[in-house]
Amino acid sequence: MRITLPNGVPTELAQPSVVDENTLGVVLFPDIMGLRPLFDDMCAQLAADHGWVVCAPEPFPGREELTVDERLGVMADFDDDELRATAELAADATGCSRVVATGFCMGGMLAFKAAASGRFERAAGFYGMIRLPETWASGRLQQPIEALASPDRCPTLAIIGTADHFTPPHDVADAEALGVVVVSYEGAEHGFVHDASRPVHRADDAADAWRHVVDFLQS
Repeated sequence: MRITLPNGVPTELAQPSVVDENTLGVVLFPDIMGLRPLFDDMCAQLAADHGWVVCAPEPFPGREELTVDERLGVMADFDDDELRATAELAADATGCSRVVATGFCMGGMLAFKAAASGRFERAAGFYGMIRLPETWASGRLQQPIEALASPDRCPTLAIIGTADHFTPPHDVADAEALGVVVVSYEGAEHGFVHDASRPVHRADDAADAWRHVVDFLQS
C-alpha cells in the first residue's frame, strides 16, 4: 500500500501476515526510475516470502514525471541530508526494531550511504555506485566511498557485475579494501538482477544474488 512519510515522500509499504518483535524491517531504495509496479510487486513478494516489513521510498517525490535522462540530469541537485532523513523516516515506518537497507543502481548507492547513518544493522547494494558519476559529483552528494569508509558503517554487501561501467574494477577493489563484502558476477552488466524484462537480466545470476542478499540481511 502507498503511504506518505512525514516529509511528504510517497512510499510503498508491504507487510507480512504476521508481524512481531522479531520481524525484520527492510528499507528498499528503487532504481532511478522510482516507484512503479515492478517495486510494488517486489515489496509484496519480499514481505510474503521472508516475513519482512518492506518500505520503498520514491526517490523523486513531486517529480515522478521526469524521464530517465532528466533524472540523470538532476542528480547533482540531490542533498545528502534530505536523502538521509527519508531513509530514516522509511526505517521508522516499518515499525520494526531491527532495520536493514538494500537497493538497486542509484538505490544501491543510497543503501551504501545509509550504511553509515547509524540507523541500519546491515546494508546490501545491488550494483550501487561506489563513486559518483562525474555529472553527479558537482552538487551536494557525498561520495559513496566516503560513507563506506566511515567507522560507523554497518556490515555491507555489494552485488557487482564485472561488465558494469558504473562500478569499475578499481572502485570495487577500493570498497573491498574497506571491508565491504563483494560478490561479483562475471560478464554481468548494470541492472542484471531486478528487472526480468531488461535485456541485461540474467536469471540464474539474479537468483544467486538474491540468495546472498537475503542471507546477509538476515544474518
